[in-house]
Amino acid sequence: MTAVTCTNAPAAKRNFSLLAWLATVIQTRRERVALSQLDAQRLDDLGLTRAQAQSEANRPIWDVPSHWQH
Repeated sequence: MTAVTCTNAPAAKRNFSLLAWLATVIQTRRERVALSQLDAQRLDDLGLTRAQAQSEANRPIWDVPSHWQH
């Protein structure tokens, strides 16, 4: 009989990481949708053009700044 040693993180930690990642993905998508729906005045308040807002909104859900990833 051969013993198998798992060097990965414990299951609870992996599950938490997956849930944290999923929560980040969902929140990022919501924020990008909201950004894409802002009117010209709100975009001007943020210093963004419509093209910049659309560019950000169209990024893939996994494309987030590295400092967001824990």
